[in-house]
Amino acid sequence: MAVALEFTPPFEPGIFDFLAARAVAGVEEADSCSYARTLLLPGGHGWFHVAWDGSALWLDHALEDPADAPILLSKVRHLFNLDHDPLAADAALGTHPLLAGRIALLPGIRLPGCVDPAEILIRAMVGQQITVAAARTALNQLVALSTPSRLPHGSMTHFFPTPPELAAGGRDILRGPQRRIDSIVAVARMLAEGSLQLGPVDTQDSLAEKLLPIPGIGPWTVGYVAMRVLASNDIFLPGDSAVRNGYGLLRGDTLAQARTIKAAELARMAEPLRPWRSYATLHLWRAASLPNGQ
Repeated sequence: MAVALEFTPPFEPGIFDFLAARAVAGVEEADSCSYARTLLLPGGHGWFHVAWDGSALWLDHALEDPADAPILLSKVRHLFNLDHDPLAADAALGTHPLLAGRIALLPGIRLPGCVDPAEILIRAMVGQQITVAAARTALNQLVALSTPSRLPHGSMTHFFPTPPELAAGGRDILRGPQRRIDSIVAVARMLAEGSLQLGPVDTQDSLAEKLLPIPGIGPWTVGYVAMRVLASNDIFLPGDSAVRNGYGLLRGDTLAQARTIKAAELARMAEPLRPWRSYATLHLWRAASLPNGQ
C-alpha cells in the first residue's frame, strides 16, 4: 500500500524529468510524475516507486527483508531532497533579477540526490564531456554486467552494476577515449577494494581531497558528486555548458552569444546567491533545456 511522503511545500516536480532523462533501462523507470528503481539493501533485494499526484508524493515499495524499510525511506527522502526548506532558498534566490521570474514560475525546485554514492560517482564519470543521452546509452550497456533482481517489477529486472562488477567487466563494454575508460575502471576498482569511500560523512573539501588526485576527475565531477551525494546547498558549476547557456538565455542572449560567456563572469553572478547556489544551478539547467530559456 502506498504511503504519503512528508515534505515542506511547495514541491516542484521537475526532479522527475531530471531523473527520467537519466534513467537506466532495466534498473529505473521514470516519467514526468513518477520514478521507480531497484535497490540492493543490507537485508536483500527491493524496489520502490514514487509518484506525484499534483499535491502529494506517494511511495510504494517491496522488500525481501522488511527491516530494510527505514533505510529505503531514508534513501528516497535523500533522492528527492524532501528535507529541504524551499521557502528559504526561494526567498534568497528570488532577490536576483535574473532568477526572480524563474523562482515565481518554479517554486520549490528540488536538488536531485542519490541512493548510492559510488553509483553517482561512476555515473558522473561516464557522463563527463558527453551529452546526457550519450551517457544514458553507455550506462544502459553496463547493465549487462549487473545482478538480476529477485524482486523484478515491470521492466526493472536488474540492479545498477556494483563497483566489483564494473571493475571486472567495464573495460569490455565502455567505449570512448582509452584514458577515460582507464579512469572509470580504476575508480570502480578503488571503490570495490575500499581504498576509496564516499558517503554522507564527507564534505565538499573531503570529496575534493579524495577525488581530485585521481586521473580523469576534475572540479566539475567533484561539484556534481557533492550536489547529489551530500545534498550540498551551495555548489555552483561555472564551467558547466548548461549553466552557461541557461544564464545567457535568461538575460536575452542568443545561444551563440551564450556560448561565449566566461566561467569567471558566471562565478561573479552567483557569488551573491550564497548559500543557495546549488538551486541557482538547477534553475539555470532548466532554463538551458527550454527554447529561449522560457
